[in-house]
Amino acid sequence: QVELVESGGGLVQAGGSLRLSCAASGRTSSFSYLNIGWYRQAQGNDREFVASITSSGGNTYYADSVRGRFTISRDNAKNTVYLQMNSLKPEDTAAYYCHTYYGREFWGPGTQVTVSS
Repeated sequence: QVELVESGGGLVQAGGSLRLSCAASGRTSSFSYLNIGWYRQAQGNDREFVASITSSGGNTYYADSVRGRFTISRDNAKNTVYLQMNSLKPEDTAAYYCHTYYGREFWGPGTQVTVSS
């Protein structure tokens, strides 16, 4: 069992920055073996992929819409994955979720990011 909890969301003006955190609890001894992804869901839209990072942190992947503005990273000693979001745009407004697969899918409850124009 892996529990994921996101934090760091909030209200920011366009052009601003936020750093989201995804902290894992439960079977954290397995955390360093898990690939972790960030997804987001804007009101009325489907959930979409934002970024992901492999277990060692050696490979990262980004949606075209955020590449060059967002950076995903991880600290396995802290069982935490981060999403640094720069140059935020109003269209980045959404609930952000972290996700992993460990026998089954695990999702956090999400953190809201609102970018005002």
